[in-house]
Amino acid sequence: MQITNPQHRRALRYAVGVTLAAALAFGIAWPLSFLFPVLSAVFLALPLPKLTLKQGLRNMRDTLFAFGVGFIFTQFILPFPVIYVPLLALALFHTYYHLNRGGSFWLVLMLLVCLLLMPMLAGLNEGLAIGVVSGLVGSSWLTICLLWVAHYIVPDAPGGPTMPQNVKDAHGYQPVYSWPAAELALKSTVVVLPIVIIFIANNWTSQILVMVFAAIFTLSPDLDKGKEAGMNSIKSTLIGGCVAFFVFWALVAVPEYYFLVLLMFITSLGFGAAINSGKPIAKYLPSAMVAMIILVNSSLGEGADFSENFVLRVLFVSMASIYVVTALKVLNAFWPQPALAETVSS
Repeated sequence: MQITNPQHRRALRYAVGVTLAAALAFGIAWPLSFLFPVLSAVFLALPLPKLTLKQGLRNMRDTLFAFGVGFIFTQFILPFPVIYVPLLALALFHTYYHLNRGGSFWLVLMLLVCLLLMPMLAGLNEGLAIGVVSGLVGSSWLTICLLWVAHYIVPDAPGGPTMPQNVKDAHGYQPVYSWPAAELALKSTVVVLPIVIIFIANNWTSQILVMVFAAIFTLSPDLDKGKEAGMNSIKSTLIGGCVAFFVFWALVAVPEYYFLVLLMFITSLGFGAAINSGKPIAKYLPSAMVAMIILVNSSLGEGADFSENFVLRVLFVSMASIYVVTALKVLNAFWPQPALAETVSS
């Protein structure tokens, strides 16, 4: 039976893609393999057309570039704090600035992960940092290949809409200087840099998610948007945690690989249908699916505690949200008014 409804096609593609990614990730279990279904779930939830060969190769190149930047910062600059701090601030500023000018979200995401994760893990073991981020590169490349495979198995209908109108009308990357983009990037950097420095200096690897979430919440340094992003993440984590509870105990009851794959297909098909339903709850579900995958993955290890992992994840997201909202309130209280900023820029 041919599926003509575009939303149904996207839902089925989502289920097929996430299930394939989870089957490979949990079956082979390479370092950071859980990122494969996580990244697949993130990008398959977007109503975008199939990546062209040029776009896919560019994303692969951007991943290697981000890995190279993170390696240079960790290997050659981190041992010299006086140089490392200002250069890290400059790197974060240009990362946010690139995004605010319409740059590649994939590149920005990879840069943030490599710039933040590698120095933290290097404090434990230099080889661990390189190995973990190498796993990230591998998972990222596999995600790009999976997007092509998923679109091949469940293609868009010929002539049908493949992306929302507001995405088609986007202006794309603006290579010229932009004061508004620079101002937003500076705000993001000022907010996220202190927490990054504190975490790296004290090597708080157990709370690394707080730092990562704070960096993500400041992608848009607007107080209302930052607060909304934090609240949405908490709601998504709660939804994903509830689903993960049933998935986890189902796997405890039937600890078989084939059952895991079947369960993942049923779950992702339900999420895919809800994500593409257009209902208000749909905006929480892509992140909820990510939370579910992470919680299930972290609870399958020997000696892992599902309840503890769930509580800690909600706590980390809440802490990051509180920090970002508080920092933005303080920053906005002392930030120059628009008129003054325009005078300075002129």
